[in-house]
Amino acid sequence: MAAIGERIIAFGQNVDSCSPVTENHHVALAKRTTWLWPEWEGPTPPPQPQESSCSFSREPPRGFLFLFLRYVSATGIPLDRDKQIKLHPQDTLLGKLHLNLEAYVSQLKTDLARTVGIWKPMLAAQNMKAGVFLLWWGWVLATESRAHWRGREIHEMPKKGGPILKRSPDITKSPLTKSEQLLRIDDHDFSMRPGFGGPAIPVGVDVQVESLDSISEVDMDFTMTLYLRHYWKDERLSFPSTNNLSMTFDGRLVKKIWVPDMFFVHSKRSFIHDTTTDNVMLRVQPDGKVLYSLRVTVTAMCNMDFSRFPLDTQTCSLEIESYAYTEDDLMLYWKKGNDSLKTDERISLSQFLIQEFHTTTKLAFYSSTGWYNRLYINFTLRRHIFFFLLQTYFPATLMVMLSWVSFWIDRRAVPARVPLGITTVLTMSTIITGVNASMPRVSYVKAVDIYLWVSFVFVFLSVLEYAAVNYLTTVQERKERKLREKFPCTCGLPQPRAVMLEGSYGDIEVNDLGNYMPENGEKPDKMMVQLTLGSERSSPQGKGRRSSYVSLRIDTHAIDKYSRIIFPAAYILFNLIYWSIFS
Repeated sequence: MAAIGERIIAFGQNVDSCSPVTENHHVALAKRTTWLWPEWEGPTPPPQPQESSCSFSREPPRGFLFLFLRYVSATGIPLDRDKQIKLHPQDTLLGKLHLNLEAYVSQLKTDLARTVGIWKPMLAAQNMKAGVFLLWWGWVLATESRAHWRGREIHEMPKKGGPILKRSPDITKSPLTKSEQLLRIDDHDFSMRPGFGGPAIPVGVDVQVESLDSISEVDMDFTMTLYLRHYWKDERLSFPSTNNLSMTFDGRLVKKIWVPDMFFVHSKRSFIHDTTTDNVMLRVQPDGKVLYSLRVTVTAMCNMDFSRFPLDTQTCSLEIESYAYTEDDLMLYWKKGNDSLKTDERISLSQFLIQEFHTTTKLAFYSSTGWYNRLYINFTLRRHIFFFLLQTYFPATLMVMLSWVSFWIDRRAVPARVPLGITTVLTMSTIITGVNASMPRVSYVKAVDIYLWVSFVFVFLSVLEYAAVNYLTTVQERKERKLREKFPCTCGLPQPRAVMLEGSYGDIEVNDLGNYMPENGEKPDKMMVQLTLGSERSSPQGKGRRSSYVSLRIDTHAIDKYSRIIFPAAYILFNLIYWSIFS
């Protein structure tokens, strides 16, 4: 690039000095520049001009630099510094392109000659700009080439007594620690599994359950906190050791080496604890055996069956599987069989009793990727029934028994029996609603639903029983009224008189009705009761006088009598059958 600049400067000097050119060169130039002047047809040079001058006064024509470059390319004149252009004394490189062509380009020479005075400073400025640009470009190339060769010298510099590094270091990485240098972290590609291309690498797993936090029936999931440990061997991490002691690292080294890509199948949420730092531990043996442990809390799905709720037993499982490696690359297994699962003896739940923990191993198949090893942590939970006995079963039973009280209330006491029946019905509805609010909306019948709805039916039947009694009583009174109108004589029966009962009454004696029987032969449901008023007994005027008799009508319908026996007996039978099936 510098040589080109020097050629341009030399060309400017030739223009200023109007260097001569040989006559033989004019003919060759004319032949090569016929594309500039098509009207020229022969090799005979045009007549010589009378005057030769290098002074010009008008503006250079447009495209002057273009014509100049085409002229140079056509003539093939070298622009080297040691080969100066020799022009004829009477010719100018800019004003007269060639002596033999002056007859054909006289007008162009005249225009160029008039503008050299303006062109000379412009050409000087162009030469200066070109020189500055070329100097800057040469400096940039020199700087880049120097940095490039210095980098190559650093990368290719061999260690004394050692091989040349195969991979250039990444300047974005932090410098290796002493332990990482001992494990030769930078010498291997840990994006590939150990023994890539060979048999599947065995990875042993064991789990210690720290806590079983919660069981949700509504969401059908459980939350568990556990210590998950992996065991495998990676010969790339082997290191020399005289005392055969292992090295322990935290989570920072885990990001630089290969670790199994385990995940929890059917998990909804999971995280690694990070208080006060990431709960991750890595232990490496001198022979390359690795222990990778982490503390995880996971919320996973549990398919529950509530057909026997709350007398049910649920079985849930936590499933562990490799995400990317099939059984051909990674063989996942429980390290110590069923003893690989350890639990804390203090684990307890408010509603469940943990009956059993056990492990299993199965193969999972995916149509698009293949077969994978899957590990199962199974545990069985039995629900505590005492809470539901207090909150559901006992209140429902008491409401049913309370509805039976109306069977012993006088059938004429409508304000007493009707509110009692309505209250028990509404209470049972509230109990059913409260139980279903804390349960998922399943489409099948649960055990608690059977008990509550049967209890609700018993309460509702007690209300219907009083409706039947009240209706039959009304019908019976109409018949008796018609009978009195037909037979006005009472046949010597004493007429009851209404009295005000003051104070307390003591001796109650049933008045003998003799041998009176109604005409229809039915047993009378009215009894004449003799009441001896205490006031009359204590008064002196009442001494020696016959005690007063007061007539009290106690109506007891036959339906009430039978209901007092049938309802309790049927409910007791239902409870015996229910608890024998579901308990």
